Amino acid sequence: MASFTPTASVDDPRLALDDCGNVPPVRGGGGDDGEPWPGSPDYGTRLRRARLGLFVALIPVLMLFVSFTSAYVVRQGLPSLDVRTNQMVRDWIPVQLPILLLANTCILLLSTASMEFARRQTKREAVLSPAELLPRDLFGDERAMPWLALTIFLGISFLTGQWLAWRELATRGYYVSTSPSSSFIYLLTGAHAIHLMGGVLALFVAGGAALLRRPAPTRSILVDITSWYWHFMALLWVYILCLLEFAH
Repeated sequence: MASFTPTASVDDPRLALDDCGNVPPVRGGGGDDGEPWPGSPDYGTRLRRARLGLFVALIPVLMLFVSFTSAYVVRQGLPSLDVRTNQMVRDWIPVQLPILLLANTCILLLSTASMEFARRQTKREAVLSPAELLPRDLFGDERAMPWLALTIFLGISFLTGQWLAWRELATRGYYVSTSPSSSFIYLLTGAHAIHLMGGVLALFVAGGAALLRRPAPTRSILVDITSWYWHFMALLWVYILCLLEFAH
């Protein structure tokens, strides 16, 4: 008579018992401290995926401002109908930009430098932390020179300067509905300010990860992605300023 020996199928694996005959606990997902379990993507892979996601997310932002640029250039040459005279007239009134915008530009460019220092600092921590060859106090350089906090301060200063520039325009009689040229100034600078606010929020998230002592690779990825976004916003602002100043 044939006999059959029970075997464990691949779909239903058996757990080996420990020395005391107990089933070992099953670990799943990830640790509460943010450390990835064995088999999770390494630091380099996670960083590349995060950067790719950021670049994909920046495409709609770039296309938005490209459309604003096209509308800005085309609208300058289009006349409008004067209902009082029933004639086509040019209603594009050149607006002199507040000198405060130049100071805001310097602040934003300075913030990109501090953001880059923060990115390199956290990247160095992420590379060195797995080795644990150096004293842990060495990884506390961010406390000695808080580049991230400095960037947050400069970002908020830039947004405050933009608000003061808008108030100056209003004091001179240029509102959103004053003329097409003033409308585009508020549209372009306002849209940029909204996107920069997102960068400031990301900076607060990265700073919170540092305060909560999240793992160095996690903090490094957060700061790296935020830094690339911040650099993009700085370049975009320089482009907007040149467009408003020279594209007449």
